[in-house]
Amino acid sequence: MQDAWSHLGPLQWIRFVNKQIKVTAGKDEERRGWLVTVDPVSAREDGKMSVDMVMGHAVEEVQVLQEADSETLDRLQNSLILPKTCSLDAEELRRRRAFLQTWIQKNRIPVEEEGEELRVAGVLTIRAPYRPDDCCSSNQIILDRIQKLIQNLN
Repeated sequence: MQDAWSHLGPLQWIRFVNKQIKVTAGKDEERRGWLVTVDPVSAREDGKMSVDMVMGHAVEEVQVLQEADSETLDRLQNSLILPKTCSLDAEELRRRRAFLQTWIQKNRIPVEEEGEELRVAGVLTIRAPYRPDDCCSSNQIILDRIQKLIQNLN
């Protein structure tokens, strides 16, 4: 199965997910592997897995080489999930949240508590255990600045 990738859109790209594919991205550029998503955000587990990103504009051809069986599908889906490990008790989390909130306020950035989360400038959320990687925002500039601010706290 060959498709002119540049003529397809995100809705058509989905049909390649969970398939072993070959991507041609130039005369001498070819990648083979399992496609997990068309917009990956992932982790690496000490050499057990690698993620290659090929920018869409560089893709010339995509071929499906194999469909994923159920075992492969489970392995692909579970391999990109970071384990949530937080061994802090509720009191320590409360102290960290309060300390971080004070730190952000000292830097003249609006922040408020929303349950167990901190909401920064109305566009960023910080979840327990309140580390840089626990920040979530669609505004990449604010996300980067708040993550750096939290790193400077330590």
